[in-house]
Order: sequence, then C-alpha cells, then structure tokens
Amino acid sequence: MPIKTLQIPTPDGRADAFAAFPERGERHPGVLMYADGFGIRPVLREMALELAGHGYYVLVPNLFYRHGPAPVIELPEYIGEEARPAVFAQLMPLIEGHTADRVLRDGDAYLSFLTAQPEVSAGPVAVTGYCIGGLVALRTAVAHPGLVAALAAFHGPVGADGPDAFSKLTAQVHFGHAEGDMTPEALGELNRALDAAGVDHTSEIYPGTVHGFTMSDTDAFDPAGLQLHWDRLLHLLGRTLTDH
Repeated sequence: MPIKTLQIPTPDGRADAFAAFPERGERHPGVLMYADGFGIRPVLREMALELAGHGYYVLVPNLFYRHGPAPVIELPEYIGEEARPAVFAQLMPLIEGHTADRVLRDGDAYLSFLTAQPEVSAGPVAVTGYCIGGLVALRTAVAHPGLVAALAAFHGPVGADGPDAFSKLTAQVHFGHAEGDMTPEALGELNRALDAAGVDHTSEIYPGTVHGFTMSDTDAFDPAGLQLHWDRLLHLLGRTLTDH
C-alpha cells in the first residue's frame, strides 16, 4: 500500500500532506482526513493506511502548514499525562490561530487537489476528522454541499458553530462522541438540531471513552472505541460513495 508525500497549493502557500491508497491501478473514492490537534505522525499514517486498505484514496494534509512542515512541534512517541501540558502549551496558539476563514480557504484547496488526482474516481467525496479536525471537517462539508457526500467526526467539537451551522449540510453524517466530552442531555440537544436541519445522521456517545479515544499513541486510547469508529466510518462510506 503506497504512501505518497505531497505538496498542496493553497492561497496562503503550500501545505505538506500525504496520501494513502490501494496499489491496484484503478481509481478509488476520495476521502479527505483531518488529523487531531497533535497533527500528522505515525498513528495517522496507520489510520490512513487502514482506510485505504478498504478501497479509498485518503488525503491527509498538515493543518498547521503555515507554521512549517509536519511535525510542526516535537511530539513524544507516547502522549501521556506528563507530556500533555508542554505539548498543549505549544499547540494551543496553532489551534486558536486556525480561524474559520483559514479552514475554508484550505478546504477549497484540499478538495480541488483531491478530486484532481488520477487515482481518485469521479463523483462525491467524504471528509472525516478527529478532535479539532472534526470541526474542520464539518466546516469543509458545510462549504461544499454538492461535493461532500459523507461527513464523519470523532471526539470533535462539532457543536462549536451553533445549530445554524447544520442548515447547509447535505452530507450524510456520523458523529462519534467521547463519553467524557458529551452528556446525554447535550447529545439530545445536538441531535435535535441535526433533525431540525434535516440532516441524515447518526450521532452517539461511545461508551466508556474520553476525548481522543481513537489515537493509540495517547493515554486516551480505547481499543473498543477505535473499532466502533471503524465500523461506523466504513458503513457510512460504503453507503455514500457510490463508486465503491
């Protein structure tokens, strides 16, 4: 399974990125995958390769390319409780500086690049994201209603833009929330907003999980939560990306 290192032209420069896709010569449905706040690192390559193994072309850009190529900050191999304060002290200015305007400019560039790749089949694409990448994925899907057929976000702050953000969303949606991030009452409120906007969605709390549960290089990792994420994500992509 090849991984290709890429440079994506954007209005603000060039974003480093990588793509994972099957070795078979035919074209595959495209998936834009946004990393969590820790960014591109070995676990993201593993996850992209896993998804590519199911027949998708997976593009993973460096969200914080304006600050340099990935890894933008030095990360420990394992992000545990002791490492978190120092890591977050470096990360938070990058996350806070990644404004909605930047997200939209970058999303336009990433989707234009993705759909132009010779390995990517014609037709709709999917956008998925983790943690802050989940909110970035939501904003990207809202801005491209004709192109993005599926949106998945895991332990992401998807309610941050308020219920009006869902009104232009035409993609089919799955939101997988950490139990540590979302109360049942807040989930009910979020899901009522999705219903009111007419969004075709599943949105659920993954039992026993804390924020970041999909990431095996952190102390938040939950193997059952990661597997449930794969089950939900693959089901969503299988029913929305019609070429697959």
